[in-house]
Amino acid sequence: MLQDLLPADIFAFFLVFARVGSAMMMMPGFGEQYVSPRFRLLLAGAVTLLITPALVASLPPMPESPLTLFVLLTGEIVIGIFFGTIGRVIMSSLHVAGTVMSFQSGLANALTFDPVSAQQAAMFALFLSVAGLLFVFATDLHHLMLEAMVMSYGLMIPGTVPQIDDMSQVMSRLVADAFVLGIQLSAPFIAVGLVFYLGVGLLARLMPQVQIFFIALPVQIFLGFLAFAFAVSAMLLWFAGRFRDLFMASLGG
Repeated sequence: MLQDLLPADIFAFFLVFARVGSAMMMMPGFGEQYVSPRFRLLLAGAVTLLITPALVASLPPMPESPLTLFVLLTGEIVIGIFFGTIGRVIMSSLHVAGTVMSFQSGLANALTFDPVSAQQAAMFALFLSVAGLLFVFATDLHHLMLEAMVMSYGLMIPGTVPQIDDMSQVMSRLVADAFVLGIQLSAPFIAVGLVFYLGVGLLARLMPQVQIFFIALPVQIFLGFLAFAFAVSAMLLWFAGRFRDLFMASLGG
C-alpha cells in the first residue's frame, strides 16, 4: 500500500512544483538575480508543499510512459512561466516611466546598474523599479501573485494542452497596457518638458547670440527633480492600483 501511495505523492508534488517553481522564477521580487537561488528553491518547495494537498483532486494520474510525463511537465512549465511573466511585464511600466522622465529631465545619460532589470538604466528608472518592487511587497500585492498560481489550476487544468493562442493574446494586450501605464506615470514630466522646451525655444529665438540651451540645462535638471519630489507618491499609489487591475484583468477577473 505504501509503495503505491509514495510514488503518487511524489508525482503530485513535482507536477505542482513544475508550475509553481517556473512561475516564481519569473515573478518580480521572487525571481530577481540578487535573490539567492537556494532561497528561491526553498521557497518554491515550501509553497508547493503547502498547496499540493488542496490540488491533488485536479491533478491527472501518473502517466505510464516517460514521453507523456515529459510532455506533461513541459506544459506545466510553460503555464508557470506565463503566469510569472505577467507581474514582470507590469513592473516594466516603471522602467518605461523612468526612462521617459530621464529624457524630459536631461538625465538620460546618467546611467547606473538596475538590479531589478539586471541592466543599465537611468536614475529615475532605477529608483522607480526598486521603489515599485518595495511598494508591491509593502501593500501585499505579492499575495495576489501567489494566489494567481493557485487560481491557474482552475483556468488551465493540468494534463490539457496549454492555450497558446489565448496566452499570446493576453500577453500582447498586457504589454500594450504596461506601456500605456508607463506613459501615464510619466505624464507630469512630459507636460513640464513640453512647456520648458517651448520656453527655451522662444528664448533662443529672442536671444540668438546666447547659448541658451547650455544655460537652461541646470534649470531643466532642477525642474525634473522638483517635479519628481511632488509626483513620486502619487505615481506609486497609481501604479499599485493599476498593478492589481492589470493582473486581475490578465487572469480574466
